[in-house]
Amino acid sequence: MPAPKVAVIIPARHGSTRFPGKPLFRIAGKPLIQHVWERCRKARGVTAVIVATDDMRIAEAAFDFGAEISMTSPKHRSGTDRCAEVAKRLAGYSHVINVQGDEPLIEPALISRLAKALAEDKAIEMITAASAFGSDEDVGNPNAVKVVLDRKGNALYFSRSAIPFGREGSPSYLRHQGIYGYSVKFLLQFVKWKPGVLEQCEGLEQLRALENSARIRVLSTKSGSIGVDTPEDAALVERLLAK
Repeated sequence: MPAPKVAVIIPARHGSTRFPGKPLFRIAGKPLIQHVWERCRKARGVTAVIVATDDMRIAEAAFDFGAEISMTSPKHRSGTDRCAEVAKRLAGYSHVINVQGDEPLIEPALISRLAKALAEDKAIEMITAASAFGSDEDVGNPNAVKVVLDRKGNALYFSRSAIPFGREGSPSYLRHQGIYGYSVKFLLQFVKWKPGVLEQCEGLEQLRALENSARIRVLSTKSGSIGVDTPEDAALVERLLAK
């Protein structure tokens, strides 16, 4: 029986409301999207790394640095929908990993761990990652998504609130990392489900899976990577890369 094939898909759009043209913003002499692609290419257990976009400016830049490109519909509401369109067209691939196009410091080793888990455990339909909050991080920040797990490492719930509530003692808080792996079969089903009450309330797409009784495996990581949401974030990443 052939080994499962895993593709990394990097969804990228030009029209970010907070940071228009973000994928092409130059950091340390390269477009942001190129840094993400180069990190993904270093991961093991991955057969292909594909930039998925609906914008020719991004496609042309990605072509120039050697990336495989898949053009997608401009009507998608999320990167997950964009990944699903690409996954549906992939022949011979059993799993995909969605790496956000604004994660220039994503750890290749984490991508490798997700790919390995998906390839080895057929029961995993969806997988993501989380790390412990640092002592200087604001647990109450709604932009830092929290997750609580069961004893087998599956997600019980994700929230923008600080969960669990520390009624007695000081709980350990886990910060969700925005990387997802899926079986192709599950991903194509996931995007057909309508957003539920919890997803709409929290603004967290992964809650759609839990509301439909799916299990999400969560891998523990030592620390999370820094995403780029603003030009100030880009400047911080550039300083870190310089080190």
